[in-house]
Amino acid sequence: MGYRLVRGFIRILLWLFYRRIDIAGRDRIPSRGPVIVAPNHHNALVDAMLVVAAFDRPIRVLAKSTLFPHPLIGPFLWLMGAVPVRRRADVGEGDPNRNVEMFAAVVEALRRGGVILIFPEGRSQPQPTLLPLRTGTARILLDAERGAPGPAGVALLPVGLVFHDPGSFRSASAIVKIGPPVETADALALAGREPERAVRLLTDRLSEAIRAQMVEAEDQHTLELLAALEAAWWEEAARRGEGPAGPRPPAQSVAWRRDVARAAARLAEREPDRVVAFRRRLEEYRGRLDEVGITSEQLGQPYTVGLVSRYVVENLAWLALGRPLAVWGMLCHLVPYWLTSIAVPLIGGTEEEEATDKMAAGAVLYPFCWVAEGWMIWRFLGPRAALVFAVLLIPSGLLALAWRERLDRVARQARAFFRFLGERDLHQTLLAERRALVDEVRALAARVPGPAAPGGPRGH
Repeated sequence: MGYRLVRGFIRILLWLFYRRIDIAGRDRIPSRGPVIVAPNHHNALVDAMLVVAAFDRPIRVLAKSTLFPHPLIGPFLWLMGAVPVRRRADVGEGDPNRNVEMFAAVVEALRRGGVILIFPEGRSQPQPTLLPLRTGTARILLDAERGAPGPAGVALLPVGLVFHDPGSFRSASAIVKIGPPVETADALALAGREPERAVRLLTDRLSEAIRAQMVEAEDQHTLELLAALEAAWWEEAARRGEGPAGPRPPAQSVAWRRDVARAAARLAEREPDRVVAFRRRLEEYRGRLDEVGITSEQLGQPYTVGLVSRYVVENLAWLALGRPLAVWGMLCHLVPYWLTSIAVPLIGGTEEEEATDKMAAGAVLYPFCWVAEGWMIWRFLGPRAALVFAVLLIPSGLLALAWRERLDRVARQARAFFRFLGERDLHQTLLAERRALVDEVRALAARVPGPAAPGGPRGH
């Protein structure tokens, strides 16, 4: 019951904070039997929250022991049955050998057919790269198989987490990509003779499997440039009649960006100046789209008088009808929103903890402010007004989010329309820039040393 309550709360927090969450490969999750879930780790507690939300089966989470005394996070970990891990890096945590109890609890959970979540890197860091994996994941799997009366059949499931703008409320999005189970049979056979070699074999194999589910880049800005390039690529492919326009399924999108990033890294070793020059052109193109107020997918769409008029009428009507309740929702949530923006910098978290800190602070400040506001309305306006406040609180807040997002979208579209009216050649200029970028990608792909990446530009 405790796990279900926490999971439901997590799903609500993620739904509110993230603009979009895509899950790919959910059919690869075994419906029964022991499973070790092993993702990359870039976004602190949010990484675990995403995995818990994506898996229907209950998960035992391995979390660093310093989180358990935390007044906000600790209670949720206890309710979920999380297992504390004592790391050498955590000051005051004593002898890491106390993790013997942790290993025993996790191995027992696996032998009972449970699912555990462990981050093999051992720590979170904000850059979208995979750190060298610790050997603990492989040792847990081998221990679970070694002591079982028969083959335990532990599935080792690699997971890739890919983020866009991970710390920004309602701007952030995430992809959870679940890969096929890692092959373990040969390592299990080797473990009886050469256990350390078996551990290393499994660890190296898991590292490659996680890399295959994520996009590695030097920083988050590079990931965003890859997303912009992908949008340009598919729009130009549609223009040439090579497929439909618009975003691809999450798994295909991750594979495309991953292969392009790997190809760019190989080419940068050989022709660094050309790669740098292309990156600069891509940044300028993306900057111009942002300045105009459109996306690559919108570029090329007709801005006829009839289309624009219908768009304006529909959206202005929606905004006008929703405005009273949306404004009320903004007023009800203004104080907790403001307090959260003040509290998060005071927490002093690291870059990858920004989203976690915002959710944790909001989970406390919003209910506290709601109660205070409700009491004040009861005190000064009476119980009926307080009842109306309570009934409208959540619907008005959700409408305020949707209303504000639509208003921003309409404002961007209006800015683009007037820019195109004032600069008659701007639309064609941007289209020519996009076409030139994609042509340059094709030329660069032909110069990548080594075999062509199967999911990269040359593969499409």
